[in-house]
Amino acid sequence: MLPLSNESGDKDQQYFSDGLSEDLITALSQFAGLKVISRNSSFQFRNSSESSGAIGAKLGVAHLLEGSVRRAGGMVRVSATLVNAVDGSTLWSQHYDRPYQDLFALQDEITHAVADALKAKSLDSGNAIAQSDRPPSGNLDAWNAYSHGRFHAVIVDPVDARKAIDFYNQAIALDPRYARAYAGLAYTWAVLGATFLSGEEQRQAFVEARAASGRALQLDPDMAMAHVSRAALLQWADFDWAGAEAEFRRAVQFAPNDSLSQFGLGLVLASRGQPRQAIASIRKSIATDPRSGSAWYWLGWNLAAIGQFGEAEQAVRKAIELMPGKPFLPAGLAILQIQRGEAGAALATAQQEPPGTWRDIALALALQAGDDRVAADAALQTLIAKNADGAAYQIAEVYGLRKDPDNLFKWLDRAWDTRDPGIQRLLTDPFILRYKDDPRFAAFAKKVGLPATTDAKALR
Repeated sequence: MLPLSNESGDKDQQYFSDGLSEDLITALSQFAGLKVISRNSSFQFRNSSESSGAIGAKLGVAHLLEGSVRRAGGMVRVSATLVNAVDGSTLWSQHYDRPYQDLFALQDEITHAVADALKAKSLDSGNAIAQSDRPPSGNLDAWNAYSHGRFHAVIVDPVDARKAIDFYNQAIALDPRYARAYAGLAYTWAVLGATFLSGEEQRQAFVEARAASGRALQLDPDMAMAHVSRAALLQWADFDWAGAEAEFRRAVQFAPNDSLSQFGLGLVLASRGQPRQAIASIRKSIATDPRSGSAWYWLGWNLAAIGQFGEAEQAVRKAIELMPGKPFLPAGLAILQIQRGEAGAALATAQQEPPGTWRDIALALALQAGDDRVAADAALQTLIAKNADGAAYQIAEVYGLRKDPDNLFKWLDRAWDTRDPGIQRLLTDPFILRYKDDPRFAAFAKKVGLPATTDAKALR
């Protein structure tokens, strides 16, 4: 489904049309046999001038649901059209004018009309549970505030995250039993803390996330997003990898087609030394979120971990195509090229990183693989001088590549002291795994709550 266009004439109403679009995506995902693309991928084609065939091919779907929404006063007008993505022919089309207070009934009407047109049946998938973003009270003001929060939450930015938090709290004030709002609040606090905060601010963000997550699970233990928010906390705040895996598995059990749940499960499986299982889960995530650069990147990382370098390079280059200019992606490609023995290509790739920490990391790694020892030593010292506090794990990687285990384990310990998120790569990291038979490796893995065994291959 493509995002419904906002025809209200007021750009501040974009959240409303997006909220209605997302709710329809959630509802259509409950039908067996329908491959429904997630918001992250489908919304990339907002106002696209591409043909239906081109969009369908990029999303990997046979049909597109498109349309518009206009909210004026107490009325909502929705136009929806279901088209064949191959030839653009119309399979079904309808226009609706309804009172705003009948919005949820209108959503249901559209959902069932589209499902009927596609001859889809209700989902019957074992333990899967119907998921919904609606408040249990049916309070439209609460849903409106929640939709506003969700609109800001998907923008991974500290200012928008705090706006999202405010709107989620408004939704909860209007309906104190709104589990989905609590789950969104928990996940946003967790992302804010893990991505943008440190020290006491980070600790307090995780406290807020933990409280909201607990309340979401208490109100609706069958909600996938509640388990995702809990898993994120366990992984990012507690480094409890086993607990995070259990929570992600619960989320997948309740919503097997949810891309975020599948992706999260894939990442934690990789962290626990199971890259083959991680690949399977990440591929399932990509099936419903094919335009996720992050998912393609981590697919490539895990393919490389088991020695499938050709497929790995294709995946990482796909990530770079989807997220041009994104820091860390060229560094990931450079690591892959080092694994393949392509020192010159790795250096050229590292030089494509934008100035900043990841460029320093990529250059330090790439130069170790070359013949210029003076340049290699200088790049490492630059990395340490500029990024010792924020890149301790990557400094350990460089020492692994240099075959210096004493400094490798020294910097791994520092990474743990600072709770460096790079530790999640420990059991799939080709440079660190050179020393997996060193007793210090098993001791470190035990300290951080990870097994000492892995399916991944080390760099020779």
